[in-house]
Amino acid sequence: MSSPAAGEVGGREERPRVPAVILIALLVLATVAISAVFGEKLTPDSPFVQRLGIGDTPPSLAHIAGTDLFGRDVLSRVIYGARTALAGPVVVAAGSFAIATVLGLVSGYFGGVVDTAIMRWVDVMLALPGPLLAVVVVGVVGGGYWTAVAVLVVLFSAPDTRIVRSAVLEQRPLPYIEAARTLGLSKTRILFVHILPNVAPIILAYVILDFAFALVNLAGLSFLGLGTEPGAPDWGRMLFENRNILFSNPVALLLPAGLIILTAISINLIGDWLLERFAK
Repeated sequence: MSSPAAGEVGGREERPRVPAVILIALLVLATVAISAVFGEKLTPDSPFVQRLGIGDTPPSLAHIAGTDLFGRDVLSRVIYGARTALAGPVVVAAGSFAIATVLGLVSGYFGGVVDTAIMRWVDVMLALPGPLLAVVVVGVVGGGYWTAVAVLVVLFSAPDTRIVRSAVLEQRPLPYIEAARTLGLSKTRILFVHILPNVAPIILAYVILDFAFALVNLAGLSFLGLGTEPGAPDWGRMLFENRNILFSNPVALLLPAGLIILTAISINLIGDWLLERFAK
């Protein structure tokens, strides 16, 4: 009687364990997401009420994270600011996913002139300095936060298109594609019913990484005054508004900065882990 194969316990295949660091990253992301959805109910105070009489104060029992220059509760603004911190990156990730998926599928499957045209567009987008282009467009066109989101959608879709195209090129010569052609299936059905499900996991992993990059880029634009409106509870905007009270209330600056870094790192860890699993 043969013994269980390697990687099996009691004759059953052992499921790969999720690393502890990934569990922590998921917990951080879940906490930020809950704050984004239920921020109004979770804030201990109004994130908009100004108390000019007290100004910036260090952490206390009344204000756990202190107040900013206008006497607004820092913790409430951080919790409420999770909404704008996640909303934009979600739109960027979803938009770039949609554009890159369509262009990558078409480019990789059809080839020829279509592939050349799409790849030249990708080369042009990759040659442009992304953050600088976003600053210029938002500064000239205006529109603030959502204009920046639209610019990032276009910029992020270019490298994703190349990734999708590469995955499609690997799938195109496989037997199941030849079988689908032999059966007379339409090209649209082959692309979206047969090829897309096989490349979707890789696309999803890169989309998660896009989310992290968008989070940092949008926070940077808000810090430069080109994202959210002045006074809006936003982590990047808080870095700009509270930079002058670093010594009187360092928490007002370090808390949003730490959350930007922690959230971006958590998303990157999750994206890398998923990519490693799906690439096997």
